[in-house]
Amino acid sequence: MTAQEIIKYMESLQNEEQRRILMGFFKTGPGEYGESDEFLGLKVPQTREVVRLAGLDFPLTEIPELLLNHWHEVRLCGFLILVAKFEKLATKRLENNPDAITKRDEIVQMYLQYAEQANNWDLVDLSVHKILGHWLLLPSNLGDKNYKIKVLDDLAASPCLWKQRMSIVCSWKTSQMGDPSWCLRYAEIHLHHPHDLMHKAVGWMLREMGKRCSMDLLRDFLRQHAHEMPRTMLRYAIEKMPETERKEWMSIPTDKFTSDYVVKTNLFAGIPVSDFPDIILQQENDGAPNI
Repeated sequence: MTAQEIIKYMESLQNEEQRRILMGFFKTGPGEYGESDEFLGLKVPQTREVVRLAGLDFPLTEIPELLLNHWHEVRLCGFLILVAKFEKLATKRLENNPDAITKRDEIVQMYLQYAEQANNWDLVDLSVHKILGHWLLLPSNLGDKNYKIKVLDDLAASPCLWKQRMSIVCSWKTSQMGDPSWCLRYAEIHLHHPHDLMHKAVGWMLREMGKRCSMDLLRDFLRQHAHEMPRTMLRYAIEKMPETERKEWMSIPTDKFTSDYVVKTNLFAGIPVSDFPDIILQQENDGAPNI
């Protein structure tokens, strides 16, 4: 299949009733975060089936035509093809394979080049952790860990909401693989973000980090920052804790911040994962709840 064939096939599946539902759900009205986005009315399983039909041999050079398309579902198809290609090259057997490393880097570069085309939360959340998040913990010819941190720092500092969301949601994969440092760094950087979509994303990633890596790390992060976290962010972060503990965290008074949002790094930002236990032991949790 070519990109044009995929687009024509997906257009043939257009569903007007579902299209109207999706346009409301993804906030495409004037002034909303998905303003002017256009939908065919396809459900995600339908798009995944198109990805399966395209196959893993679908040319990388054809994917930009999908990513630049005005239809939301066609762009999603392009990102999911990149996911499928990356995952094929990121198996345990191929982690250190020179050819696989080169091809993974090419996919990451394309993903970053067209990152702004992932212009809604579903496009980000269905792709970034499986490509960029996994790449963070794999060998790369593009650069070392400091280079990778810079890539994410640039996303975090971007004026584009969706790039900012990428910088934190990519940590879903790193937490799954046992490394909490990426989540803690970008949760802290986005702590005072003004947008509700980022509050939900940060809280969600903190919750996943606690579940996958260490509830003690999550609790220590909350002791440092619960007083300044937006309530939605805090609520998402503690969602899997016992009810009595959730009530204690939610009872902490919230500081009010009136200054403009500025990307910054604080306590956890950039600390090597091996140093976290020592950092935690050294903290003085004055006034923190006994939990």
